[in-house]
Amino acid sequence: MQKNNINWHFIRSHIFVFDATLAILVFLIMSIGIMTLYSAGMDFPGRVEGQIRNIMVSFFIMWVMANIPPQTLMRFAIPIYTFGVALLIAVAVFGLVKKGSRRWLHVGIDMQPSEMMKIATPLMLAWYFQKREGALRWRDFVIGAVILGIPVALIAKQPDLGTAMLVVAAGFTVVFLAGLSWKFLISLTVAAAVLIPTVVWPMLHDYQRDRVLTMLDPNRDPLGKGFHIIQSTIAVGSGGLHGKGYLKGTQAHLEFIPEHTTDFIFAVFSEEFGFVGNVILVSLYFLLILRCLMIAANAPTLFARLMAGAVTMIFFTYAFVNMGMVIGIVPVVGVPLPFMSYGGTALVTLGMGIGIMMSVQRNRKLVQT
Repeated sequence: MQKNNINWHFIRSHIFVFDATLAILVFLIMSIGIMTLYSAGMDFPGRVEGQIRNIMVSFFIMWVMANIPPQTLMRFAIPIYTFGVALLIAVAVFGLVKKGSRRWLHVGIDMQPSEMMKIATPLMLAWYFQKREGALRWRDFVIGAVILGIPVALIAKQPDLGTAMLVVAAGFTVVFLAGLSWKFLISLTVAAAVLIPTVVWPMLHDYQRDRVLTMLDPNRDPLGKGFHIIQSTIAVGSGGLHGKGYLKGTQAHLEFIPEHTTDFIFAVFSEEFGFVGNVILVSLYFLLILRCLMIAANAPTLFARLMAGAVTMIFFTYAFVNMGMVIGIVPVVGVPLPFMSYGGTALVTLGMGIGIMMSVQRNRKLVQT
């Protein structure tokens, strides 16, 4: 009897690893996403079925990551980061070119190595600062900047500004939480304000400069580069208070909204469910981020706290940038809406992130016990 109890405890401790609050919030957002995708993807047969398969893979990845203790994950930080950088170099040398960007490697399937760096880079930075806990010097932050800068430079060169922005957000969160002073942060902000118009702006590709200018004034090219923003803001605004009703959105069904099953799915949702629906959806994202912040704050080690903080920033950046570009306050950079936009690669990355959060929470309970 005692042996059976031990076996059951072992099975339960490795199967029932999901944090209930996180799991429920992710399930609700995914459910809204499937419902919206069904409406947005009527002219794309197989999208809903494909997304359900992506969700199943994402949940499996989530379960695997939730079973890996942060201490074990820390041991793989260097090889994962090194492997990811090697793949980015391979992309730069002989990667596939699609729509003018060299972002993919063909290894039986087309894979985008930059996606894994959203996790690998903060993982490496968290490992580095954990090893120097209590003895940080200014040169450690310089080394941290180099660790962050290598993948960001390789990703930006592809070019992929959206992914580079997400990696910067996650990596910088780790550096900041590790102990970066507010004085340096303020100085960095001032320097960025000076360098962006004088140094960064001339270095941008023409299409990247066009995206910024189009965000500021979509009507400068209403039938060309400004078409995306104009149509998506029309869709959001036409939803009104309660929306036009499920399956009754006209902007998406008449093909006015571009990429309406992926990057601009929020415009479809807004048109059909209106302001009330948006408040509910934003509230779910807010609760998801709040739960992640609570887990990060109670993490048992510096590594776990830094990693959890970075993952939280990834979720926030995904949601803020996507919704921002749909309503025209952020340039269009091709960032999907978390757990809603169609696509497998982003869902796997997000599933890994949620799994890491669950692992940190589960490990905290085990440590306290």
